[in-house]
Amino acid sequence: MAHSLVSVKKEKFRKKKPRKSMVLLLMAIPFVLLVFAFNYVPLFGWIYSFYNFKPGIPLDKTPFVGFDYFKILVTEGREDIIRVLKNTLALSFLLILCSPLPALLAILLNEVKSKRFRRIIQTTTTLPNFISWVIVFSLAFSMFSSEGLINKLLLDWHVIKEPMNVLGNGEIVWPFQTAINVWKNIGFSSIIYIAAIAGIDNELYEAAKVDGASRLRTILHITLPGISSTFFVLLLLQISNILSAGFEQYLVFYNSLVSSKIEVLDYYVYKLGIVTSDYSYATTIGMLKTVISIILLFSVNYLSKKVRGNSII
Repeated sequence: MAHSLVSVKKEKFRKKKPRKSMVLLLMAIPFVLLVFAFNYVPLFGWIYSFYNFKPGIPLDKTPFVGFDYFKILVTEGREDIIRVLKNTLALSFLLILCSPLPALLAILLNEVKSKRFRRIIQTTTTLPNFISWVIVFSLAFSMFSSEGLINKLLLDWHVIKEPMNVLGNGEIVWPFQTAINVWKNIGFSSIIYIAAIAGIDNELYEAAKVDGASRLRTILHITLPGISSTFFVLLLLQISNILSAGFEQYLVFYNSLVSSKIEVLDYYVYKLGIVTSDYSYATTIGMLKTVISIILLFSVNYLSKKVRGNSII
């Protein structure tokens, strides 16, 4: 009798499992369609790089130029491409160097005993992520411009004799923009690591406490290994998107004094396509970015598989 009841329960579980999987699959379909619509359908636009496209003229009446824009990219546009790639790689590399900071913030928040204080800090650090870059620029301008709050305080305290133009200083534009990006995104990025820490078995912490392990040793031997896989996956994704340094930030902070240092690849494509209406050449550069990003993704995925034994693809 007992054996028959167990068999009936197993049979019901087998019937429910496919049904549950089907429900989850149906829930994922809208998101898959959104990804397909906004990431794969636009690839049809690559065809414009082979035409001398002008807005308003049908494609069948547009002159076909073949690989002319690719030749321009290699010859006439090589210096500009090298310059914007240098800026893009430098800014992205600085952000990669700062990638452990969200994990560090998550670890520090996890060590805070007061839940109320922890929530206040987490909310305070997460809120900047939801502020638009236009508002961030307004705040930065009111604080760091020549007539901003920082200069007024330093002048009143006789720390400096002349106001500093932080927003127009090309020598510090890379670390300054990196610091603003970290300030805006560190709280939101730390949420992933907080979730990873929450998934670590509490029995490990209890066993370490019984063995007399200090907080530092607990972090080094339990917390860090527990979130290491999450960190490496996010790091690999960040490296694969190294050419997507961020368009909105550099668009609002762009000015003639720092244009040579802050013009990244995405902004250069925007300037060519929208400002100068050179859609075909802008599409060609966008194709170059996509190809390089795919190569980087598979390269870091291969290195991860060889070094760590795990990969994201």
